[in-house]
Amino acid sequence: MTYEAKQVVTTVDEIRALIGEVYYTQDTKCIDHIDVHCKAWIERSPFLVISTMSNKGAIDVAPKGDPLGSWLVLDEKTIAIPDRPGNNRADTFVNILENPRAGLMFMIPNRREIVRVSGAASICKDPDLLARMEVGGKTPLLAILVHVEEAMFHCGKAVVRSKLWEPTAWASVEGLPTYGEALVDHGKLSIAVDELNEGLQEHERTTLY
Repeated sequence: MTYEAKQVVTTVDEIRALIGEVYYTQDTKCIDHIDVHCKAWIERSPFLVISTMSNKGAIDVAPKGDPLGSWLVLDEKTIAIPDRPGNNRADTFVNILENPRAGLMFMIPNRREIVRVSGAASICKDPDLLARMEVGGKTPLLAILVHVEEAMFHCGKAVVRSKLWEPTAWASVEGLPTYGEALVDHGKLSIAVDELNEGLQEHERTTLY
């Protein structure tokens, strides 16, 4: 049976009554461009998460990882993100075509804070821009442009609570399903799990770029 909440919060007043007012540093931290602080962070980030939504309200959240400097700050209002070989679902691309908006979250290992950026989004294939994003002799076929409307530093409490960068606090991965197990079960595939796992590992080794 699907869980149904017994006490549903429906107003901002209810939320404020419980959590209190916004801290003065948080009420003023959002800017409308990429300044020197955000630029330095983005250029040192090897990992980001991009969130998009279709015109029907379907939400997609996708991770992207690349060498340092792969996310390009073209100017104070524009960030370029290269596309790399993946699962070819193209969920992010399709969502941007339908609803040209995106949210980004940039993370840096061993730093607690996160930089968040949001704004209008588009897809481009400008040869000169794509050439700047080459890795290992491979040039991306497409890039996502995010036209910055909001940028902010997010505090490190979530990372502190999760102990994300503290290996001694990490839980064991023993007993977790492999990627192949999940794909076989979810997709009701006829291929053997071991065979699929081996193929997936080879795919990761040979098609990163």
